[in-house]
Formats: sequence, structure tokens, C-alpha cells
Amino acid sequence: MDIHYLLNDVSYVKNSVVTVGTFDGVHLAHQELIRDVVQRARGRKGRSIVITFDPHPKEVLTGKPLHLLTTMEERQQMCEQLGVDVFFCTEFTYDFSRQSSRDFYLRYVIQGTGVSEVVEGYDHHFGRDREGSIEELLKLGREFEFSVDALKPVYVDEEIVSSSQIRQHLLQARVDRAHRLLGRPYPVVGTVVRGDGRGRQLGYPTANLQLSSNRKMIPQDGIYFAQVEIDGSMYSCMVSIGVRPTFFTHGQRTIEAHLLDFDGDLYGKAISLQFLKHLREERKFENAAQLIEQMNKDKEESRRLEQELQTRLPRSNFLH
Repeated sequence: MDIHYLLNDVSYVKNSVVTVGTFDGVHLAHQELIRDVVQRARGRKGRSIVITFDPHPKEVLTGKPLHLLTTMEERQQMCEQLGVDVFFCTEFTYDFSRQSSRDFYLRYVIQGTGVSEVVEGYDHHFGRDREGSIEELLKLGREFEFSVDALKPVYVDEEIVSSSQIRQHLLQARVDRAHRLLGRPYPVVGTVVRGDGRGRQLGYPTANLQLSSNRKMIPQDGIYFAQVEIDGSMYSCMVSIGVRPTFFTHGQRTIEAHLLDFDGDLYGKAISLQFLKHLREERKFENAAQLIEQMNKDKEESRRLEQELQTRLPRSNFLH
């Protein structure tokens, strides 16, 4: 897959099938759309192109930081796995946002790629103040002789799959529901760093995670059952996200993982925690003994979930 950040680096090839969007999460609906783009491009012996933006348009237009479901690197990796030929990410600025929908498509899609076909989601909007819609795109297609296909919404259990819905699930600790809409467990990636050793003192040594991106969305504070891959092997773990209120009044938010069956040195390793189930909320206990008693229960529940996972589900691929 070719990755470009400047329009001039994208060659003009008339037989191109293009999709435009932010694709944060590359969830099930995104995957269906991108697969369709790739299939159509191969059918016409052309190339598939994903055009996306960084930073996320909402960050620029609202002036507020937006925690993302996927880093740009994760989006690139997943698009490559789906078979995309060209991944073009253009910088999104306020000036960029003031282009009309027509000017944007003329410069970046029609003149920029040599488009023959555009595939978008049912709710696609583009250009200044999101003025462009599928209807506008159909008019451009008739004028400049490229076809337009709008895919229907994707549902999971009567819920429309969308990035905003997945964010809401994560904010309410429903990582299992986010998993269903993403088509894979929600991952958080970081490097294992040294903590204060308190977990080891409690009989539950933990890997303390320093995030690789401060823009990545973190699930609601609480205790979770998760899995992590280390040197090609999968390990179940309990993950604590929060401020450790039993020991600190104004604690710093941390992400700590206790691996159930791992004995080794993880310091300095980059790992990906894949969240599967919320176990409970973070609570303040009266003393360490009460906390240990609860952690023993958390471990017992994690073992049950691990057994259930091994019995019911084969190991998931990164993408379905």
C-alpha cells in the first residue's frame, strides 16, 4: 500500500475507485465500505484509494480535542490489511474546511486521482459546513463522468454501526459492545514502564502502560478483563484504569495490567491491551486487605471469562 501526505505525490490514474472519510475506528461499516472499494477497483483492473484527514475535522471545527478510536498508524495498518492500494492523508486546517464541496472534489478527487468511481456511506457529507451530500456527489458524477455508489447503513443487533456510538459505549465501560461494532476487541497500545511496585506488594504485580498516543480514547475508569499478545502468545489479564483511590486522594490516572499466566520482564516492551469485558467500577476500599479480597474475586471472574472465551470463540483475527 502506498501512503501519501501531499496531493502532488498521488499519481493521476483514470481508473481509480475512491472513498473519502475520517474512518476513525475502521469499524464494521467502514470495513464493508473499504472492501467494496477494493473489490470494485480489482474488478475494473484499477486501483483503490482511501482519502482521509488529520487531525480529525471535529477537532479543528470545534477547537476541542477529540480522543480517537484509532491512531493514524492503526488506520493505515487496517486499510493495508483490507487490500487498499493508496492511502492519502491530507492535513485538515480551518482554511481547508472553507472549501466548497465542489472545489474539494474537483481538486482532490477528480483532478487529483483520476476517479472513475466513488463509494461512500449513506450519510456522507463533505465540503464547507458539510454542504455536500450524496445528491451533490451524484451531480458531480454526471458532470465529470464517474459513477457514485452509496452503501446502506450497517446494523448490529438493530444498532447502526458508527464511530460516535462506539465512543459512547467506551465512555460507559461497554467494551464488549464496542467490540461488536468494531468487529474486534478495542485495543490500547503503549510501552510498559516502571510503577511504584504497589501491585507486587499486594500479590498482583502489574505492567504499567505508558500510552503511545495521547490522542487515543481510553475506556471509562474501572476494572476489565482483557487479553494481550506478547512474543506471539496471548495472555489473559485484568486491567485497572483509574486513580487508585484506596491509596491516593488525588491520584494520577494510570493503566495497569496484571497478566494471569505470565512470568517475565516486560519493561520497555510495547504491548496492546485488547479489552473484552468490564468487571466492575473502580472503588475506594478501607484498607489493602479489602482490596486484595476484591482482586481475588476479580481474578476468579477473569478465569471464568477466559474459559468461556476458549470454549466459545476461536482466536480473533485483527480484522474479520
